[in-house]
Formats: sequence, C-alpha cells, structure tokens
Amino acid sequence: MIPSSLVPRGPGRSVLRLHRAALWTWLSLVAATSAALLWAYGPGHESALADALRQCPDGIALCDRTSGPWIGRYDTVSALGTIGVAHLSFLVAGWAGAALVGRELENGTAHLAWTQSVSPARWLAAELAVPALFVSAGTTVLVLLHRLMRDGGRDLAWASWYEYDVFRADGPVAVAYALCGLALGALAGLVVGRALPALGVALAAQLAVVVLGNEYRPKLWPVVSVTGTGSVDVPSGAAHLHQGVITAGGARRATSVPCDFADGPNGANGVRCGAEDGASGVWATYHPESHFRPLQLVETGAVLAVAALAVAAAFLLLRRRTAAASPPAAAGRAPGSVPADGSATGASV
Repeated sequence: MIPSSLVPRGPGRSVLRLHRAALWTWLSLVAATSAALLWAYGPGHESALADALRQCPDGIALCDRTSGPWIGRYDTVSALGTIGVAHLSFLVAGWAGAALVGRELENGTAHLAWTQSVSPARWLAAELAVPALFVSAGTTVLVLLHRLMRDGGRDLAWASWYEYDVFRADGPVAVAYALCGLALGALAGLVVGRALPALGVALAAQLAVVVLGNEYRPKLWPVVSVTGTGSVDVPSGAAHLHQGVITAGGARRATSVPCDFADGPNGANGVRCGAEDGASGVWATYHPESHFRPLQLVETGAVLAVAALAVAAAFLLLRRRTAAASPPAAAGRAPGSVPADGSATGASV
C-alpha cells in the first residue's frame, strides 16, 4: 500500500485512483525485472563463470565462447533484462496513449473532471506529473541494476556497450526515452481521442524517436580518426564506425577495406584495417569506450527536448480545443442586457 504522505492531493489523487491497476502492474514489472537483473549479477554470474572455468582452466580470455547449462541461463536472463529495460519506453508510450489520455477522453472521464472545478490544464498536468514520478523512479532503479549487472559480468559479456539495446538500457537515456514515451503517448491520446487508435499512434511516434536516436547517435560526439600507411588499429571495446583508403592525392575515400580482429596497441581483440593495393594509406573512425558517458548525456538532452516539445504541443492543443468548445459567456445575451452579476460591459461611471 502506498504511504499517505506520498499520495498527491486533488487531481493527482484521481489519477492514482483511476489507474491503480496500471500502477500495480508497473511496480510488479519493476520488481520482477529487478529480481532478474540481481540474479544475473549474483548467483547467475557465479554459476555461469564456474561453467566457463571448467572448460577453460587457463582463463576465459584464452578460450573461444564457451557453452554450458548455466552459461545458457545467464545469457538468456541478461539478454532479456537488457531488452526489457531498453524497451520500457514503448510500454509507457502505449499505455499513455491508450489508457491514460485516450480512454479518458473516449469515455468522458476527462470532461467530467473538467466540470468539477478542475481546469483542463490542471487535469493534463496531473495526468503527466503523477505517472512521470513513478516512471522516472522505476526506470532509474532498473538502469542502476542493469549497470551493476553489466559491470559485474564483463568477463561473460554477450554484447558491447555501443549496441542499441545495451546503450539505451545502461544510462540516463533510458529514463529520457521513458519520459518521452509518456509525453508522446499523452499527445497521441489528445490528437486521436480514442484508446486503440491512440495506442498505434503513440507506438509509431516512439518508434520513430528510437530509430532516429540509433541512427544519429554516432554523430552526437566527435569521433576519433586514425590513419596509417599500411594499416590502422581500432582499440578493443571501441565502436568501429567507418574506414576507407587515402588516395595518392591525399583524399579520403570510404571503401570496404579489409578489417579483421587483431592485437591492437590498446589491448587484444582490437580491429585492424589494411590498405588496398595502390592506396597510399588507410583511415578509420571510431568511438572509444570513454565516449559512452558524453554520448549518453547528449542523447539524453536531445530526447528530453523532444519530450518537452510534445508536452508543450499537448497543452497548446488542449487549450485550443477547450476554448473552441466553450463559447464566450457573453454569447447569446441580448444587446444592452446586463449580466447576472449586475456589471455592464463597456459602461462608463
């Protein structure tokens, strides 16, 4: 049961009462995902590591990818945990569009609230603020636990930091995407006004934001560029982006020059790209692992800006619609008539 000190007053209390089933579902989802991530961090990782060491007595780094019953379970749980945290924003967007706003407009609950001394703007503010509190708190907990799982399981890591799902689940950008899903869902509900169509619109809008984030992420921070005459080395753990050759005139040309895993200058399992015959050199660009944090922060700011624009658009749309549906109080009065409060418009004293 939620402590009374945490229960908001006024419209916020109404939001909790109307959507208490969604609240308990969210809390259950956060609890279940947290348990899975903690298992993968603790006993799951220990059992999988024991499986691996039985097959690689000289060290895991000297073996190819090992297999075993506990390794399989660990891989499955850690992968599903990453996918779940990375895709929470779609769940939030769909719920916000269909249930939070779309259904309330469709069944008249919102209009009923507006007739009970709650202005439309105050209603929408409560609809966004209360879920945002729980979404931010729950997503933050899951991100911290996911980070704990990843840091504790680097020896058995199945994916790199720059892969789409891992990146979106491993930092503050996960919270930003969840809040963006809430804002886009609310806007979709206001635009469509019906639950099921709003669900589809919200999911499509959130998918567009996520796809754009994946596409433009490498451009959010300056890349590291290296050149060489015979070959160049991309360090281990880096996100290898592009490569090509340097022509005799010094121009860079992007080509599919051969790149293979090699012992680079910054550790094993780097990437070495060799020059083509006739080229004077080769170049490559990449993001080192040290770029993880700045990329996270810049993308978080960009996604939160999209969320802020969606919230502003939602309030503007709601104000225009309610203003159009509420004719001025003076409409319908006979010319020269005096309002019920006894005041006269335009009269001089």
